[in-house]
Amino acid sequence: MNPATLDWSKGGGILPAIVQDAYSGAVLMLAYMNADALAQTLATRRVTFWSRSRRRLWTKGETSGHWLDLVEVAADCDGDTLLVLARPQGPACHTGTPTCWGARPPRTAVEPLGFIAQLDRIIQDRIAQRPDGSYTTRLLEQGTRRIAQKVGEEGLELALAAVAQSDAEVVGEAADLIYHTLLLLRVKGLSIADVSAELQARHIPKPDSP
Repeated sequence: MNPATLDWSKGGGILPAIVQDAYSGAVLMLAYMNADALAQTLATRRVTFWSRSRRRLWTKGETSGHWLDLVEVAADCDGDTLLVLARPQGPACHTGTPTCWGARPPRTAVEPLGFIAQLDRIIQDRIAQRPDGSYTTRLLEQGTRRIAQKVGEEGLELALAAVAQSDAEVVGEAADLIYHTLLLLRVKGLSIADVSAELQARHIPKPDSP
């Protein structure tokens, strides 16, 4: 994105910036950027705004430590509004709630699924860091064969729960299966995004053959 192409004049030198969680899709907050705030955001990869009341730049998290790590920023079709995708390092709101719309904000139907993407990222971090005492670390030390075995075991346990146990136990077994599947994918150099892309490709109707 070229900041020079934005319509800074319409808002008197500032543009509204909508911040969205890059993993869950939750809308976190609305603030404002001027050209300097946008430039600093792009340079530091930490989201910075222009404070209309204090008349200065402020980086989200500079006092709380709850940074917004930049993933991507884009302008709308008119060049007068910014969409910022970020990874929040804590609550986005100064009141301590995850978003500026309270503890129970409206959510889209797909937003609850966003935690699976967060879990995938946590697993990726565990693989890189191998923290002591982590269950993921213990599985990694046992190797790919053991992780694959766990996927098989959890799949069987889910099937058995579906025919003989409560709904809560089915959900629990499904959670175990999803975790171990995410781990296996990462060990194989893959991710849940690859699975999602495959499912999406299967869903797209194929053109009729001649």
